[in-house]
Amino acid sequence: MFEPNSRYDLIETATFIGPDGQPLAYKRRRLLPQPESLTVLAEVTVTEGDRLDTITARTLGDPQQYWRVCDASRAMNPAELTATPGLVLRVPVPQAEAFYSPLGGSGLIPPTGTEGGA
Repeated sequence: MFEPNSRYDLIETATFIGPDGQPLAYKRRRLLPQPESLTVLAEVTVTEGDRLDTITARTLGDPQQYWRVCDASRAMNPAELTATPGLVLRVPVPQAEAFYSPLGGSGLIPPTGTEGGA
């Protein structure tokens, strides 16, 4: 359903049975990590024309990992992070993703792939 480098890939898929009895698959809620808890791989000073995808391509090797910088900055609007040259962005080390199940259970899902997975 989601690409392996998606922020939603490791989130548990649950099933809801609709009023018509048909099962509906959905992803459980993704909780944002506390930025202070993330290990910083690099700090990048934004320059004119920078975009998050180019920054994460340079630092993480994957332009679609821009959401990790958003998580590390508590950014709800990614464009704001590169709108001001001189702003210093934290690029976190890819790590395990936390999950929470309202039906019981929480913890960490270990990373997959290389460099900590997606």
